[in-house]
Amino acid sequence: MNVQQPSATPLAARNIEMRSVLDRGLHGLAALAPDLVHEANRIGAILWGPPRIVVVGRLKAGKSTLVNALIGAPIAETAALEATNVVTVYENGMPSRADVVTPDGQRRAVELRQGYRADLGIPAADVAYVHRYLPSEALSDITLIDTPGLATLTVENEKATHRALIDGYEQTRNASVDADAAIFLFDSTPRADEMKFLQQLGFTPLNTLGVLSRADGFGEGALGRIDPIEHARAHSVTLAAMLASSVATVIPISGLLAETSHTGRVTESDARALQRVAHLNPLELFDLLESDDPAPLDPPTRDRLLDLIGEYGMVGGRAAAAGGAYALSQWLIARSGVDPLRGVLHTALRDFATLHRASRVLNELDSLAFTHSFRDRIRAITDTVRRDPALQPVLLFQALRGMLLADDSSPVVGELMRVLTGRNNSERLGLDVHAQRAQVVAVASERIDWAAGRSISAGTAAEDAALGELLRLYTTIRSTA
Repeated sequence: MNVQQPSATPLAARNIEMRSVLDRGLHGLAALAPDLVHEANRIGAILWGPPRIVVVGRLKAGKSTLVNALIGAPIAETAALEATNVVTVYENGMPSRADVVTPDGQRRAVELRQGYRADLGIPAADVAYVHRYLPSEALSDITLIDTPGLATLTVENEKATHRALIDGYEQTRNASVDADAAIFLFDSTPRADEMKFLQQLGFTPLNTLGVLSRADGFGEGALGRIDPIEHARAHSVTLAAMLASSVATVIPISGLLAETSHTGRVTESDARALQRVAHLNPLELFDLLESDDPAPLDPPTRDRLLDLIGEYGMVGGRAAAAGGAYALSQWLIARSGVDPLRGVLHTALRDFATLHRASRVLNELDSLAFTHSFRDRIRAITDTVRRDPALQPVLLFQALRGMLLADDSSPVVGELMRVLTGRNNSERLGLDVHAQRAQVVAVASERIDWAAGRSISAGTAAEDAALGELLRLYTTIRSTA
């Protein structure tokens, strides 16, 4: 399956309409009975809360470093919180605080003190996740979830990630983080166990973003024949095609450069120190990095620069350092790859995460329709919601998830991907965005014939349901063109 990088905001406007329809349905639910007011409020929190983006990958993949860069503060670090041992949810909120959440959904406040490691009060193995609230503009429209590394030396760390993200605590949903999208970090090529875990998360390529981490050390590294970041960018294109059935795109990132630049760690003193080695050629600089006497730097200054910007930053950032700390920070940002990542994260990935979230709302309504005594009235509400045209993207998204589980090589998958990422009806049919009406009608008719013909011999229930949704969409496009 060939998946292109999502367009800027293909669903932003549609998501507003979709949420409005679901909200009306929840108001109707609350009006049915007093006990359903609580249920409507609980489900409404899912609908209106910011999408939760989980950051996953192996031990030392750079997850916490990336979280720090995206938040713009050195929050996700062992020195502040035992975030490397437990799943940690970072959400916008005041005042700055943290709660430990146990598997039964109980919460316990954690005392946070600057420069000290927080005491969780219970063993990490007994923690479902830590809920960290921060007054942060970066977290205004998304919530980030940092996870322990997969395939770690500590088995309990990996179990914690599975328990919070996949197992879902079958006895209670109170302690599940309920992620809506994923940022998947890996080095040169994902391993089989990583891909298996990604599949278990139950996401689609549309709400999964691949990140080729540690791009500043890719290939032969800072002193290689090819600039490692440029090498990583070229390799990312190949990886995106190879992993198209799992991720929307792959973006190369230097988490170290991104974290240092976005958390304000570079000082004028650092820039001046880097200028002092500007006259050295790369090999001389490399010798200095390994030397016990790194003149013209002293060992603590050399070590600080390595911690801040690594070998790549010291080799490539020396010219920028002549302009001071601001110019050096701007160079670090440009080379880190964090701006393209932010662009996808806060547009396409967030938008499809919102679709995933809306799908969860529909599932909650369906569950109530089976268990509550007012099941017939609840089912009438859900049927009305589903029939609304604004909910069609959600139903198509659900069909895509079903097809990926049933047969990810089916051409129906590609069809669903195209209609979900198209910015208007022309693009949903595979046409130019400015296609003429006659061409739109003709191609819509062709797609109707294709879907109807294929539905006769649909191999799975998932394919039959997906083709039904596609037929409904193409018929609507033809009638409204």
